Amino acid sequence: MQTGLTRHTAAVNRKPKKTVVEDFNLKPGRILARKYEVIKPLGKGWEGEVYLVRETATRIERAIKLFFPQRNLKDRAALFYAQKLHKLRHCPMVIQYYNRESFIFRGIPITLLVSEFVEGELLSDFIARQPGKRLSAFQALHLLHALASGIECIHQMKEYHGDLHTENIIVLRYGLGFDLKLLDFYHWGAPGRENLRHDIVDLIKIFHEALGGSRYYSRQPPEVKAICRGLKRTLILEKFRSAGQLQEHLETMEWQ
Repeated sequence: MQTGLTRHTAAVNRKPKKTVVEDFNLKPGRILARKYEVIKPLGKGWEGEVYLVRETATRIERAIKLFFPQRNLKDRAALFYAQKLHKLRHCPMVIQYYNRESFIFRGIPITLLVSEFVEGELLSDFIARQPGKRLSAFQALHLLHALASGIECIHQMKEYHGDLHTENIIVLRYGLGFDLKLLDFYHWGAPGRENLRHDIVDLIKIFHEALGGSRYYSRQPPEVKAICRGLKRTLILEKFRSAGQLQEHLETMEWQ
Protein backbone atom coordinates (compact mmCIF):
# COMPACT_ATOMS: atom_id res chain seq x y z
CA MET A 1 0.00 0.00 0.00
CA GLN A 2 1.29 3.47 -0.94
CA THR A 3 1.17 6.06 1.79
CA GLY A 4 0.70 9.76 1.09
CA LEU A 5 4.46 10.25 1.62
CA THR A 6 5.48 7.56 -0.87
CA ARG A 7 3.00 8.88 -3.44
CA HIS A 8 4.47 12.37 -2.98
CA THR A 9 8.04 11.06 -3.35
CA ALA A 10 7.13 9.19 -6.54
CA ALA A 11 5.56 12.32 -8.01
CA VAL A 12 8.66 14.39 -7.21
CA ASN A 13 10.99 11.81 -8.79
CA ARG A 14 8.84 11.49 -11.91
CA LYS A 15 10.41 13.88 -14.42
CA PRO A 16 8.29 15.37 -17.21
CA LYS A 17 8.99 13.90 -20.62
CA LYS A 18 10.87 16.15 -23.04
CA THR A 19 8.96 16.90 -26.21
CA VAL A 20 11.00 15.65 -29.17
CA VAL A 21 10.20 16.23 -32.86
CA GLU A 22 12.61 14.72 -35.37
CA ASP A 23 10.88 16.01 -38.51
CA PHE A 24 7.78 17.93 -39.55
CA ASN A 25 7.34 16.45 -43.04
CA LEU A 26 4.80 19.11 -43.99
CA LYS A 27 2.89 18.42 -47.19
CA PRO A 28 2.26 21.00 -49.96
CA GLY A 29 -0.99 22.82 -49.41
CA ARG A 30 -0.95 22.76 -45.61
CA ILE A 31 -1.83 26.12 -44.04
CA LEU A 32 0.34 27.36 -41.17
CA ALA A 33 -0.63 30.11 -38.72
CA ARG A 34 -3.76 30.66 -40.84
CA LYS A 35 -1.80 32.62 -43.43
CA TYR A 36 1.04 30.58 -45.02
CA GLU A 37 0.53 27.80 -47.55
CA VAL A 38 3.33 25.24 -47.73
CA ILE A 39 4.83 24.86 -51.21
CA LYS A 40 7.84 22.61 -50.64
CA PRO A 41 10.69 21.87 -48.20
CA LEU A 42 13.95 23.74 -48.73
CA GLY A 43 16.23 22.06 -46.23
CA LYS A 44 16.74 20.53 -42.81
CA GLY A 45 19.31 21.19 -40.10
CA TRP A 46 20.07 20.54 -36.46
CA GLU A 47 17.66 23.25 -35.24
CA GLY A 48 14.74 22.55 -37.54
CA GLU A 49 13.45 22.67 -41.10
CA VAL A 50 13.03 25.37 -43.74
CA TYR A 51 10.10 25.54 -46.16
CA LEU A 52 9.04 27.63 -49.10
CA VAL A 53 5.57 29.03 -48.40
CA ARG A 54 3.11 31.43 -50.00
CA GLU A 55 1.17 34.09 -48.13
CA THR A 56 -2.48 33.20 -48.70
CA ALA A 57 -3.58 36.85 -48.84
CA THR A 58 -0.89 38.31 -51.12
CA ARG A 59 0.39 35.16 -52.91
CA ILE A 60 3.93 36.36 -52.14
CA GLU A 61 6.48 33.62 -51.56
CA ARG A 62 8.43 33.55 -48.31
CA ALA A 63 10.80 31.21 -46.51
CA ILE A 64 9.97 29.96 -43.03
CA LYS A 65 12.19 28.24 -40.48
CA LEU A 66 10.46 25.82 -38.10
CA PHE A 67 12.29 24.97 -34.88
CA PHE A 68 12.29 21.53 -33.30
CA PRO A 69 10.98 22.12 -29.75
CA GLN A 70 13.89 20.24 -28.13
CA ARG A 71 16.29 22.62 -29.92
CA ASN A 72 14.31 25.73 -29.01
CA LEU A 73 13.76 25.51 -25.26
CA LYS A 74 11.84 28.53 -23.96
CA ASP A 75 12.03 29.89 -27.53
CA ARG A 76 15.66 30.91 -27.01
CA ALA A 77 17.04 29.69 -30.35
CA ALA A 78 14.30 31.42 -32.33
CA LEU A 79 14.71 34.61 -30.32
CA PHE A 80 18.48 34.73 -30.86
CA TYR A 81 18.08 33.96 -34.56
CA ALA A 82 15.47 36.68 -35.11
CA GLN A 83 17.43 39.28 -33.14
CA LYS A 84 20.65 38.53 -35.02
CA LEU A 85 19.01 38.77 -38.44
CA HIS A 86 17.33 42.03 -37.42
CA LYS A 87 20.61 43.46 -36.15
CA LEU A 88 22.31 42.57 -39.45
CA ARG A 89 19.44 43.72 -41.69
CA HIS A 90 21.63 46.37 -43.38
CA CYS A 91 24.32 43.84 -44.35
CA PRO A 92 23.60 42.95 -48.01
CA MET A 93 24.66 39.30 -47.63
CA VAL A 94 22.16 38.58 -44.83
CA ILE A 95 18.64 37.32 -45.57
CA GLN A 96 15.96 39.73 -44.37
CA TYR A 97 13.85 38.65 -41.39
CA TYR A 98 10.17 39.63 -41.26
CA ASN A 99 8.28 38.23 -38.28
CA ARG A 100 7.64 35.39 -35.83
CA GLU A 101 4.58 33.14 -35.92
CA SER A 102 3.53 29.85 -34.33
CA PHE A 103 1.31 26.89 -35.13
CA ILE A 104 0.25 23.66 -33.43
CA PHE A 105 1.94 20.44 -34.55
CA ARG A 106 0.69 17.21 -32.94
CA GLY A 107 -0.62 19.24 -30.04
CA ILE A 108 2.70 21.08 -29.56
CA PRO A 109 3.20 24.82 -30.17
CA ILE A 110 5.95 25.29 -32.78
CA THR A 111 7.75 28.55 -33.52
CA LEU A 112 8.34 29.59 -37.10
CA LEU A 113 10.30 32.59 -38.35
CA VAL A 114 9.36 34.23 -41.65
CA SER A 115 12.03 35.69 -43.93
CA GLU A 116 12.55 36.62 -47.55
CA PHE A 117 12.74 33.78 -50.04
CA VAL A 118 16.01 33.97 -51.94
CA GLU A 119 15.97 32.43 -55.41
CA GLY A 120 19.42 31.26 -56.29
CA GLU A 121 21.83 28.36 -56.41
CA LEU A 122 24.04 26.89 -53.72
CA LEU A 123 27.64 27.90 -54.26
CA SER A 124 28.63 24.22 -54.25
CA ASP A 125 26.24 23.54 -57.15
CA PHE A 126 27.38 26.66 -59.00
CA ILE A 127 31.02 25.53 -58.81
CA ALA A 128 30.08 22.00 -59.89
CA ARG A 129 28.49 23.41 -63.09
CA GLN A 130 31.65 25.21 -64.20
CA PRO A 131 34.12 23.70 -66.71
CA GLY A 132 36.29 21.25 -64.82
CA LYS A 133 34.02 21.80 -61.77
CA ARG A 134 36.14 24.73 -60.66
CA LEU A 135 36.45 28.48 -61.14
CA SER A 136 39.21 30.31 -62.96
CA ALA A 137 41.58 32.39 -60.83
CA PHE A 138 39.81 35.63 -61.78
CA GLN A 139 36.35 34.19 -61.07
CA ALA A 140 37.52 32.88 -57.69
CA LEU A 141 39.06 36.25 -56.81
CA HIS A 142 35.74 37.98 -57.56
CA LEU A 143 33.98 35.40 -55.40
CA LEU A 144 36.42 35.93 -52.54
CA HIS A 145 36.03 39.70 -52.79
CA ALA A 146 32.22 39.42 -52.52
CA LEU A 147 32.55 37.11 -49.53
CA ALA A 148 35.14 39.27 -47.78
CA SER A 149 33.14 42.48 -48.18
CA GLY A 150 29.97 40.76 -46.96
CA ILE A 151 31.63 39.22 -43.92
CA GLU A 152 33.38 42.50 -43.09
CA CYS A 153 29.95 44.14 -42.82
CA ILE A 154 28.88 41.44 -40.35
CA HIS A 155 32.11 41.76 -38.35
CA GLN A 156 31.71 45.54 -38.20
CA MET A 157 28.37 44.91 -36.48
CA LYS A 158 30.23 42.85 -33.84
CA GLU A 159 28.79 39.59 -35.14
CA TYR A 160 30.17 36.58 -37.00
CA HIS A 161 28.97 33.57 -38.98
CA GLY A 162 30.85 30.62 -37.52
CA ASP A 163 30.35 27.96 -40.20
CA LEU A 164 31.07 29.32 -43.68
CA HIS A 165 31.19 26.76 -46.50
CA THR A 166 29.90 26.30 -50.03
CA GLU A 167 26.71 24.55 -48.86
CA ASN A 168 25.33 27.56 -46.97
CA ILE A 169 26.08 30.33 -49.46
CA ILE A 170 23.61 31.12 -52.23
CA VAL A 171 24.61 32.64 -55.57
CA LEU A 172 21.86 35.01 -56.70
CA ARG A 173 23.60 36.44 -59.75
CA TYR A 174 26.99 36.27 -61.40
CA GLY A 175 28.31 38.81 -63.90
CA LEU A 176 31.24 41.11 -63.28
CA GLY A 177 31.05 39.94 -59.69
CA PHE A 178 29.00 37.77 -57.36
CA ASP A 179 25.75 38.62 -55.59
CA LEU A 180 25.60 36.30 -52.58
CA LYS A 181 23.40 35.48 -49.60
CA LEU A 182 24.20 33.53 -46.45
CA LEU A 183 21.81 30.67 -45.91
CA ASP A 184 22.21 30.31 -42.16
CA PHE A 185 24.17 31.24 -39.07
CA TYR A 186 25.76 28.69 -36.78
CA HIS A 187 26.57 30.25 -33.41
CA TRP A 188 24.59 32.62 -31.25
CA GLY A 189 27.04 33.69 -28.56
CA ALA A 190 28.80 37.04 -28.35
CA PRO A 191 31.69 37.08 -30.85
CA GLY A 192 35.26 36.80 -29.66
CA ARG A 193 38.50 37.34 -31.51
CA GLU A 194 38.77 33.65 -32.41
CA ASN A 195 35.26 33.64 -33.90
CA LEU A 196 36.18 36.44 -36.30
CA ARG A 197 39.45 34.73 -37.20
CA HIS A 198 37.61 31.49 -37.87
CA ASP A 199 35.44 33.29 -40.45
CA ILE A 200 38.54 34.68 -42.19
CA VAL A 201 40.18 31.26 -42.45
CA ASP A 202 36.91 29.80 -43.78
CA LEU A 203 36.87 32.45 -46.54
CA ILE A 204 40.29 31.32 -47.72
CA LYS A 205 39.22 27.67 -47.59
CA ILE A 206 36.21 28.45 -49.79
CA PHE A 207 38.50 30.30 -52.21
CA HIS A 208 40.85 27.31 -52.33
CA GLU A 209 37.94 24.88 -52.87
CA ALA A 210 36.46 27.03 -55.65
CA LEU A 211 39.81 26.87 -57.50
CA GLY A 212 39.68 23.07 -57.52
CA GLY A 213 41.39 22.33 -54.22
CA SER A 214 44.78 20.74 -53.70
CA ARG A 215 44.61 18.92 -57.05
CA TYR A 216 45.11 22.20 -58.95
CA TYR A 217 46.94 24.24 -56.34
CA SER A 218 50.42 23.80 -57.83
CA ARG A 219 49.21 25.33 -61.13
CA GLN A 220 47.85 28.50 -59.53
CA PRO A 221 49.65 31.83 -60.11
CA PRO A 222 51.80 33.18 -57.26
CA GLU A 223 49.22 35.88 -56.49
CA VAL A 224 46.68 33.16 -55.68
CA LYS A 225 49.13 31.17 -53.58
CA ALA A 226 50.01 34.33 -51.67
CA ILE A 227 46.36 34.48 -50.57
CA CYS A 228 45.90 30.78 -49.79
CA ARG A 229 49.18 30.62 -47.83
CA GLY A 230 49.13 26.83 -48.10
CA LEU A 231 45.91 26.90 -46.01
CA LYS A 232 48.09 27.36 -42.92
CA ARG A 233 45.91 29.06 -40.32
CA THR A 234 48.75 30.98 -38.69
CA LEU A 235 50.07 32.23 -42.05
CA ILE A 236 46.60 33.29 -43.21
CA LEU A 237 45.90 35.24 -40.03
CA GLU A 238 49.38 36.73 -40.07
CA LYS A 239 48.61 38.33 -43.44
CA PHE A 240 44.87 38.97 -43.09
CA ARG A 241 43.86 40.14 -39.63
CA SER A 242 40.36 41.11 -40.72
CA ALA A 243 37.95 40.46 -43.57
CA GLY A 244 38.31 44.15 -44.44
CA GLN A 245 42.07 43.75 -44.80
CA LEU A 246 41.50 40.80 -47.14
CA GLN A 247 39.03 42.89 -49.13
CA GLU A 248 41.52 45.74 -49.42
CA HIS A 249 44.27 43.34 -50.52
CA LEU A 250 42.08 42.07 -53.36
CA GLU A 251 41.23 45.61 -54.46
CA THR A 252 44.86 46.75 -54.57
CA MET A 253 46.79 43.61 -55.56
CA GLU A 254 49.06 43.72 -58.61
CA TRP A 255 49.68 40.92 -61.08
CA GLN A 256 53.20 40.15 -62.26
